[in-house]
Amino acid sequence: MSNSTTGETAAKPTETSAGAQEQQTNVSLSRGFVNWMETAQCSLAFTSYQSGQLFLVGLTGDRKTSIHQTNFTRAMGITIAGQRILLASDTAIWRLENILGPGQVANNVHDRMYMPRAASYTGDLDIHELAVRDDGQIVFINTKFSCLATLSPTHSFRPLWKPSFISKLVPEDRCHLNGLAMQNGRARYVTAISRSDSVGGWRDRRWEGGMIIDITEDKVVVEDLSMPHSPRFHDGALWVLDSGRGFLVRIDPKTNEKQNIAFCPGFLRGLSFFGRFALVTASLPRDGLFKDLPLQVNLETRDAEPRCAIYIIDLHTGGIAEWIELRGHITELFDVAVMPGCRCPSSVPLNSPNMASLITIDTDG
Repeated sequence: MSNSTTGETAAKPTETSAGAQEQQTNVSLSRGFVNWMETAQCSLAFTSYQSGQLFLVGLTGDRKTSIHQTNFTRAMGITIAGQRILLASDTAIWRLENILGPGQVANNVHDRMYMPRAASYTGDLDIHELAVRDDGQIVFINTKFSCLATLSPTHSFRPLWKPSFISKLVPEDRCHLNGLAMQNGRARYVTAISRSDSVGGWRDRRWEGGMIIDITEDKVVVEDLSMPHSPRFHDGALWVLDSGRGFLVRIDPKTNEKQNIAFCPGFLRGLSFFGRFALVTASLPRDGLFKDLPLQVNLETRDAEPRCAIYIIDLHTGGIAEWIELRGHITELFDVAVMPGCRCPSSVPLNSPNMASLITIDTDG
């Protein structure tokens, strides 16, 4: 993916199937995106499970946009922990470490270079979101088994909690548990599409069966959501993406009252905060329309078309301040994270010559 300022830049993700040709995606930036990045002094990371890629977005020294991409099959949830990236893929959770020290720059551009250092192989659990507790333990949403889980040194996972309406741990994706919110360094809230306790049963309740569950009390605290994703606790409030309607929603933790903050044209997943701004990803429908979802009506009411994009929302106004739009081969995104204090990140591709030859020595201690 080449560098640009505003306008469009071409991305050419490589298909992994035999004989497949490269397909192009054009990336457009809002006029103020570069200024926002420079003022915020941060970079962005986002994932596309459809194309199987991790994207790192930053600025070069001459204020051009750098979008660096690395292949990870079915790249899903991502979390930033200091100088570390944790990424959920099809069968593993990857740990990527920044190998550059303070003041070091790679290729005269990148102030962080992320090297894959470990993979915890879980098998296909359909891991959605993940986070790190304050004690360093990785916790993740095991969607296939409808539970919150952590890594095991010998097994695929160790269950930590499951909804009370799930009768047993089986690989049936019964309620489509998908989102995780941390509070005070501990897992606190999760989202599910429905209360279903049968294989794939959540698909029959997509339009209004969604909920947020407080796992510390094993209690449903918010209901009547449409395909909710990505709960977060931020600035004293609970937030969630009411994805089947297209809204970023703020929830009063005392009254559980819901307030629509912003509408975004697309199916929302992934939520990150940076100061007064919220960042979300939006995806296109898989079959042309968001069938059976209020989102389709909300788009038609606004005479709007869905977009595949990252939106930066100003929480003070409820408006979209800046955006990155993808048009072409990539039509679905999953998660987004902010990388504070980083100007231009990059990552080392798996099984690349660089991964074999780039040797670094730990001289600390």
